[in-house]
Amino acid sequence: MSSTNYQLHGSTAVITLDNPPVNGLGYDLRCGIVAGIDQATADPAVKAVVLIGSDRAFSGGADIREFGSPKSYAEPNLLTVIRIVEACPKPVVAAIGGVCMGGGLELTLGCHFRVAIAGASIALPEIKLGLLPGAGGTQRMPRIVGVEAALNLILSGNPVPSEKFKGTPLFDEFIEGNGGDLLKGALAFADKVVAEKRPLKRIRDIRIDYPGQEAFFQFSRNMVKGVAGPFPAPFKCIDAVQAALTKPFDEGMKFERACFIELMGTPESRALRHAFTGERAASKIPDVPDDTPARKIARVGVIGAGTMGGGITMNFLNAGIPVTMLEMKQEALDKGIATIRKNYENSMKKGKLTQEKLDQRMGMLSGTLSYDDFKDADLIIEAVFEEISVKEAVFKQLDAIAKPGAILASNTSTLDVNKIANFTKRPQDVVGMHFFSPANVMKLLEVVRGAATAKDVMATVMQVAKKIKKTAVVSGVCDGFIGNRMIEHYGRVAGFLLEEGATPAQVDKALEKWGMAMGPFRMGDLAGNDIGWAIRKRRYVEKPSIRYAKFADKLCEQGRYGQKTGKGWYLYQPGNRKAIPDPEVDTMLEAYRKELGITPRKISDAEIVQRCIYALVNEGARILEEGIAARASDIDMIYLTGYGFPLHRGGPMLYADEVGLYNVARSMKEFAATSGDAFWEPAPLIAKRVADGKSLT
Repeated sequence: MSSTNYQLHGSTAVITLDNPPVNGLGYDLRCGIVAGIDQATADPAVKAVVLIGSDRAFSGGADIREFGSPKSYAEPNLLTVIRIVEACPKPVVAAIGGVCMGGGLELTLGCHFRVAIAGASIALPEIKLGLLPGAGGTQRMPRIVGVEAALNLILSGNPVPSEKFKGTPLFDEFIEGNGGDLLKGALAFADKVVAEKRPLKRIRDIRIDYPGQEAFFQFSRNMVKGVAGPFPAPFKCIDAVQAALTKPFDEGMKFERACFIELMGTPESRALRHAFTGERAASKIPDVPDDTPARKIARVGVIGAGTMGGGITMNFLNAGIPVTMLEMKQEALDKGIATIRKNYENSMKKGKLTQEKLDQRMGMLSGTLSYDDFKDADLIIEAVFEEISVKEAVFKQLDAIAKPGAILASNTSTLDVNKIANFTKRPQDVVGMHFFSPANVMKLLEVVRGAATAKDVMATVMQVAKKIKKTAVVSGVCDGFIGNRMIEHYGRVAGFLLEEGATPAQVDKALEKWGMAMGPFRMGDLAGNDIGWAIRKRRYVEKPSIRYAKFADKLCEQGRYGQKTGKGWYLYQPGNRKAIPDPEVDTMLEAYRKELGITPRKISDAEIVQRCIYALVNEGARILEEGIAARASDIDMIYLTGYGFPLHRGGPMLYADEVGLYNVARSMKEFAATSGDAFWEPAPLIAKRVADGKSLT
């Protein structure tokens, strides 16, 4: 099936790219472009060719639906297509409107001329996937816009408006008007090229003269060193652009290709590509079709004006959705509104917000002490104390006053959403919307689907998440859902490491050096150790078979709840979040080990990382097998966006695949033998995938 349309407009052949939504350069589209060029070349009546996309996109680059499949490499591949376009004996004009990114932009660089409409979006975003432009972008772009501009575009990966390149040879002409005028303007330009008998401009033939290039590229390497972190792609991008200056074009192309293939094989690029596709996959719910009608969300209610409720409220105000915020006492309500205003004022001081925007957002916020003011709300989210009896009181009130069809959401982080839904007579309208603190900053939204939650409620919440710029991941109902159910075992294992001889600072440093944003004990101090204590107390009653190290309880018994009390696993000075190791904790730990009759041993950083990260993997595999998560990448998205898991490792499930499931399972069995903890028996899904020679992702 062809993904292009071929039409004659006088003596100009127009090849229109037609592979919605963004004209991804899939196999059929590539074949269509080549067929169109061949047809135009063979037709003596054709004097010029225009290559054009839709109003929305010239081309967004590679077709992600073909990533990793044989079709993505099949001939004609993109390099071949560009070579055929460039070798066409008749002028080929790229008409650029909408998105023109990655391979799409590289395709236009193979054309002889380029015209654009103002507002087109230009980018070479491959670095965001741990790659470099692999179809000539590093060789042609410096030749046409200059070395510095090309390198900035390649290293940032960010889109820039086409007007930024006005006056450079990248665009031969800007077309006035809107998308509908682009084709007319491109045809007029093609007629002019033919009438004036302009020579065909091949970017590959341009020679670059750049005195002092060695010093410039060394400076560039020094600049990226501080921001590249563990990612090799920025340095390879610089190497490839330098090759455009130091090597003949064909040799530069070979060098670019070698760099591209090398980067494709790195775990860092695999991690970034996994995150890219995982984020898109997470928005799809297998049994909720894309065309499911969504409910209208014009007004939101939020219960609770504390840290969580205020953060949730800001998300909606930022998106232009009015919010009514409820508290039980005027003092708490005033404090919550004042905090929101202060947060916006801080953004304004940093130049991220204007006074007009601040006033506009605060104008959409109203406070109330009465549930009656939620009568018109389309979505009501509670952010009250994490206690089932408190949730019960709230949802019974909401059931009594909310209008039919209003969505009732709980921000619970662990409690049973089905039980909460059954406090109402409308369980189909109840859903979990678990925001992560600080809710106005953290990207993750865990959407908890109850047994009765209606499909249109799920569709609506996923759309709302996109509107408030969250990465939404669906979880089934279980204690702790996906993220907190896994993190509990991560923390539990860290507790045993302390019993055996490690210190909180050693555990945290080992995991942070490995890439975690924060170790488990610093994270506990930030969240509040009393929260974990409350969960453990519940576990002692509900799941007495699960063993916990009791030292964390001893800390909490002394009121060491973390940053909010100035003492936890660490010491904290007023107004400073820096964690200072506390000798008193070390003394308590020594006494605790003596009580248990444990002789401390030296524990390596490698063991700390293995045990803590493999705990996430094992529980994640159980969650996947139970159907709580729809796919392994959903688990990884939760950990990448909500728990500070290092991006270059791609999430716990992908990391297990990178290490090799066989190796992970062997280590788990060793931990089981030495600890006697039944948790370490590899999850049945891991055992099955190992036996089948398959991966988790």
